[in-house]
Amino acid sequence: MSTTPSVLFVCVKNGGKSQMAAGLMRKVAGDTVDVHSAGTRPGSAVNGLSAEALLEVGVDITAERPQAIDPDLLARMDVVVTLGREATVDQIDGPRYENWDTDEPSNRGIEGMERMRLVRDDIAARVDDLVRRLA
Repeated sequence: MSTTPSVLFVCVKNGGKSQMAAGLMRKVAGDTVDVHSAGTRPGSAVNGLSAEALLEVGVDITAERPQAIDPDLLARMDVVVTLGREATVDQIDGPRYENWDTDEPSNRGIEGMERMRLVRDDIAARVDDLVRRLA
């Protein structure tokens, strides 16, 4: 039985926010947290602007590929975090569930890299908080 906490980040396409959260968690926590990401309806690729925004802070997710939620993996998680309002996970006993209602700058007319940096920074602050709570 592992004593390393495990986290699954989930968004709809697993191409943006959940990939960003997983990449940022790996950077901050290293091997002290077992990190995964998935989508409720996975897309075909990681969002290019998401990857670019993370490269600016030293995180490379360009080799990642969207994937669906694996029920066996879900059952082994300590924490499952949904990002945004659209992704929902059928809850099972075991994991603790959190929803991060992340900033959506496009609602304020902010688009492109400026939007993605704001999203990245919001997720980074939440990741930092989660790492502290898991310690």
